[in-house]
Amino acid sequence: KTALTETVARHLFKLMAYKDEYEVARLHTDPAFHARLAEQFEPGYAVKLHLAPPLLARKNERGELQKRQFGPWMFTAMRVLAKFKGVRGTALDVFGRTDERRTERALIQEYRLDLDRLLGGLSAERHALALRLASWPDGVRGYGHVKERHLHQALSQREAAWAEWERPA
Repeated sequence: KTALTETVARHLFKLMAYKDEYEVARLHTDPAFHARLAEQFEPGYAVKLHLAPPLLARKNERGELQKRQFGPWMFTAMRVLAKFKGVRGTALDVFGRTDERRTERALIQEYRLDLDRLLGGLSAERHALALRLASWPDGVRGYGHVKERHLHQALSQREAAWAEWERPA
């Protein structure tokens, strides 16, 4: 059976593939992207980006970052940012210091620990529950405060599944 292996691979990849501001900047400044825009719109169109940069965005009363509108000048900033992809994951990575990024890195480690724990007690009878435990990251969707809300739900389901795992047979 490969269901558990496939589930683990899919969900570990999902946790490891979190948003990368440097890559977003590179994609938005790619000449092919701008060529596609020019093909779709008549000359004179204006691009407006709605972003919530962690270092610039204000928070609402619930502590959620609020998107702001930026004009085409933001592409210049993105061109500069894209050149700094080499600092990704280093001490110089300003995005790596955000609570969201720290949480994302911690989730990868927690999931790996979950897998060690799961494999240590795996049996044919527990296979279906093992699949459920390995699938908890599936509920983590979105970015920012949307992701945070889904994360809390997914972690609650994870804890319930671990409680079931720990019950005597």
